[in-house]
Order: sequence, then structure tokens, then C-alpha cells
Amino acid sequence: MTSFDFESLILDIPDYPEPGVVFKDITPLLKDPDGFAAVVDALADHFADCGVTKVVGAEARGFMIGAPVAYRMQVGFVPARKPGKLPRETFSQSYELEYGSDALEVHTDALSSSDVVLMIDDLAATGGTAAATAQLIEQTGAKVVGFGFVLELEFLHPRDELAKACDAEVFSLVSVA
Repeated sequence: MTSFDFESLILDIPDYPEPGVVFKDITPLLKDPDGFAAVVDALADHFADCGVTKVVGAEARGFMIGAPVAYRMQVGFVPARKPGKLPRETFSQSYELEYGSDALEVHTDALSSSDVVLMIDDLAATGGTAAATAQLIEQTGAKVVGFGFVLELEFLHPRDELAKACDAEVFSLVSVA
């Protein structure tokens, strides 16, 4: 595990996007060459011995982190997109949000039953998006081996939701209690 101080490059933005919420801004971490490299390396290194064949990133920040992790691991990358963004036949998975519902999609030929998948995203808050992504991956017949996050909001208990979706390992670089 790296000794990089990820937290020093994550800013707290009070009252965003609404009063009472403290937004955790990871863009300073991503714009820092050493910080971005440390994120990619730490996530890739942690799952290096898990037999990963594909990385799936959830739209949109999961793309920014998942694609370079896939490159670093020398495996393919699959984007999990919002509905209507992919041009061919897709699998779709709906999920509930605090304010409604949403869905993610992948092409039906993006993964196969022989794939071992690492799901990457920037943030684990309630775990709903990642759990839906795991369910989406399982529709393809692939196996989810792990979830990798830059930041986990432990106080929202995302691991409880992820455990309902599958038994994959959850790894976060920064945890907020």
C-alpha cells in the first residue's frame, strides 16, 4: 500500500450541493500528477493478484479512474453508462436514489462469463450505484471480484448495500467515519 497522503488533496466544500452537506472534492487529487498516479497505482496494485480481466467504471467519474486502472493492469475497460448513451444492444440495471431512480447500461457483448471484473468509482456513499453496477455485471454472466474507490463515506454504510449485491472485496483509499 502506498504511503501517499490522499486526504491532503481532497477538499471539503461546506453546504454543497445543498445546506448541511460537506462535499468531498477529489479534483485537486486528480489534477496533481503524483496524486493521480498514486490513486491509479494503489487501486491497481491492491487487486493485482485477483485475476481481473476487465475493469468497469460507472459514469462519469468512474471513467476517469477506472480507465487508467485498467491500462495499468493491462486489462480491458468497460463503461457503465446512463441510459441511451450506448449505440448497441445493452443490459440495463435500475436503482433507487434519495431523490428518485436512475439506471446504468453496458453493451451485451462487453463482458462474458469468463470475465473477472473490478468495479471502480470515485466515491462509495450509500453504495447504491456500485451495487447496481455489480448487478449489471452479473447480468452478463461475469463475476465481480472487487470494488475499488478513492473515497468511502463510512457513516452512510455503503458496505451494507454492497454486501447485498455480491460478496466481492471492498477497498477504499480514504475512509470518512
